[in-house]
Amino acid sequence: MAVIRGTSLLGFAELVAQLGADPDPLLRRAGIAPDDAGRFDAFLTYASLIRVLESAAEATDRADFGRLLAQRHGIEILGPVGVAARTAGSVAAAFTIFEKYLGAYSSGLTARIQPLPDDRFSFVELRLLTPHLPAHPQTTELSLGATLQVLRFLLGAGYAPLSVHLPHEALTSRDDYLHYFSCTPRFGEPRAGFTILTADLDHPLVDDEHTHRAMLGYLDTVIDRTAPGVTTSVRELVRQLLPTMSATLPVVADQFGLHPKALQRLLAGEGSNFLAVVDDVRREMAQRYLRDTDVTLSHLAHELGYAEQSVFSRSCQRWFGSSPARLRKQWRTTPALSPADHPA
Repeated sequence: MAVIRGTSLLGFAELVAQLGADPDPLLRRAGIAPDDAGRFDAFLTYASLIRVLESAAEATDRADFGRLLAQRHGIEILGPVGVAARTAGSVAAAFTIFEKYLGAYSSGLTARIQPLPDDRFSFVELRLLTPHLPAHPQTTELSLGATLQVLRFLLGAGYAPLSVHLPHEALTSRDDYLHYFSCTPRFGEPRAGFTILTADLDHPLVDDEHTHRAMLGYLDTVIDRTAPGVTTSVRELVRQLLPTMSATLPVVADQFGLHPKALQRLLAGEGSNFLAVVDDVRREMAQRYLRDTDVTLSHLAHELGYAEQSVFSRSCQRWFGSSPARLRKQWRTTPALSPADHPA
C-alpha cells in the first residue's frame, strides 16, 4: 500500500480553520488521526490523503485548496531527502537525489527529469505510482504547488517554469493558474509536471559534502531497495507506447533486451501476462481521461492505442458496462461512482 509522510498535510488544520471549517472531522472521516497531520514520523495512505483533500476543498468551498496548502510547504517537508538534495551541488544532482530517494518520503510518488525532443527543454515529471486511484485533482495540485516551492528554493524565489502540465481540467480560472504558477498552464495533459529550460539544471547549489554524505548514509538505511516488479516496469513502458500504436509484446520485450517468451515468463511469475497489463493500463487511462478531462473520444481512442473509436467503445462496455459518453456524464456528475479502486 502506497503511503506518504504526514508532513504532506503540514498546515492543513490551520488552513481549513482559516477558511471557516473544522479540520478534525475531515481528518477523522478520512481515517487520519488529527495529531498525525504535519508529523514527519506519521504515515498516511494515499487513499486517505486524497479523501481528506477533496473533502476539504468541498467543505471550505475552495476549488484551489490544494494550491493554497502547497504555499505552506517547502523543501523541509521532505526531511532528510530535502537536506540531501539542497546540498547536492547542482539542481540536476538534486533531482538525482529525488529520483533515487523520494521513497523515504513517499512510497507512491516519483519525481524525475525527462528529456524532451528539443534538448533545450526538459520535463519535471511527477507521477503517482498506485493504479486506479479515485479522482484526485487536489492531490495533484498540492504536489505541483509543492514542487514549485522546491524549484523556487533551488533556483530562486522569482523562478518561473515555462509551463505547468495538469492531467485534469481547470478547477478555477485559467488566470488563477497563470498567476499561481507564473507560467502557461496546460490542462488535460497525459502527465503532471513542469517544462523547464535544461540549462536550469546546471544551476549551482551549496555543495556541503559532509552534510550530503551524512544524509545519504542515513537514507541508505531506510530506503526500500527492492527493485520494482517487471509488471510495474512494463506498465510504465506500455503507458508511453500506447499513443504510438507500438505497445506490442515484441517491441516492449526488445526494450528490456528480452525475447518475448522470456518477458511473458517473467510476467507470469508475478501472476500477470502482457495482454492483461495492456488492457489494465488502457482501462486506467480511459477512466482518468473520461473523468478528469474534456478530451474528445476520438482523441482518447488514439491515446489508448486503438485504431478505431468503436473498439474503444466496446472496451468501455466490457470494463465498465457502459458507453464512454455515458461514463463521462456519470462520473462528472458523481465522481464517487467512478470504479477507481475496483479493477475489472
